[in-house]
Amino acid sequence: MKPPVIADVARVAGVSVPTVSRVLTGSVPVSPERRARVMAAIKELGFRPNGAARALATGGQPLIAVFAGDTTRYGYASTIQGIEEAARQAGYMVVISVVDADDRRTVDAAIDHALGQPMAGAIVLEYDPPGVAALAAMPPWLPVVAAASGKPSDEQVAHAFMDDRAAAARATRHLLDIGHHTVYHVAIPSPGRPSARMLGWRDALTEAGAVVPPVLYADWAPDSGYDAGTRLALSDEVTAVLCGNDELAMGLTKGLTDAGKRVPEDVSVIGFDDHPLSHLWTPPLTTVRQDFVRLGQKAFHLLSTQIDSGTVPASVRFVPDLILRSSAAPRAARVADVG
Repeated sequence: MKPPVIADVARVAGVSVPTVSRVLTGSVPVSPERRARVMAAIKELGFRPNGAARALATGGQPLIAVFAGDTTRYGYASTIQGIEEAARQAGYMVVISVVDADDRRTVDAAIDHALGQPMAGAIVLEYDPPGVAALAAMPPWLPVVAAASGKPSDEQVAHAFMDDRAAAARATRHLLDIGHHTVYHVAIPSPGRPSARMLGWRDALTEAGAVVPPVLYADWAPDSGYDAGTRLALSDEVTAVLCGNDELAMGLTKGLTDAGKRVPEDVSVIGFDDHPLSHLWTPPLTTVRQDFVRLGQKAFHLLSTQIDSGTVPASVRFVPDLILRSSAAPRAARVADVG
């Protein structure tokens, strides 16, 4: 079957093609009753207007929207950088909409504001609860792609995603392989479910028959990593920690050090993301390297394919690399182990 066109929407809604066009562009006021019929027909048919074609027909530059829960954190900003670079090369402009909460009113307001312009499509950064909520609320007629840090939550939407679960499992296995009996985990906030990083950490411990310690939940700030470090320093059983991101790992290292622990002699630490400062930290941070810029570029290429073809492309998976530096070392022998 061919994708529905504007004439199909007009037929189902019982209105003229110009009326449908006015609803989509907002160029001329339309009565609430007719607008409701058009929107119901769009939903029923799964119609997706080609915003790029409309922009070109009117002499404008095609637009895409990026929805993100934050624009300041390293992973978010780098993903947006990749999207913008690829979009600019393809002749698109990018409009960024920050969704700072996951309640329906906030999400709908952000979407309505962005889609007040004739968008060709949208990319959602599905890194947190606001991103998950925004993806679920996208209108069915709009081409949409998600950039994510774990397995796609919605198979009907194309994803460019990092396999954080596999990467976290690899980092955890590395610590077990160099002699640590178990690995503690300081977790970043997750999008309404256990994060892929937490699941990978647990997978590796379970497969190795190691004890799975309680998770320490933190926020995004390095200060929460510092607090976790001071808490973990109270136990001599803690010899290895996997952190949900590098900022937490940096804060954790400082907290451990201030509490009298040495990194890596007493406690090994691994972070996540390969933050630009991670190799300059003391000691240099072993971490999982994520190429967010490339992820953003691929997300745009998926969206461009969907806009041009009218079909949802296959998702693309990236496996991050483990970068070995000085913050993780073999577990030191203890008197209690040999006594």
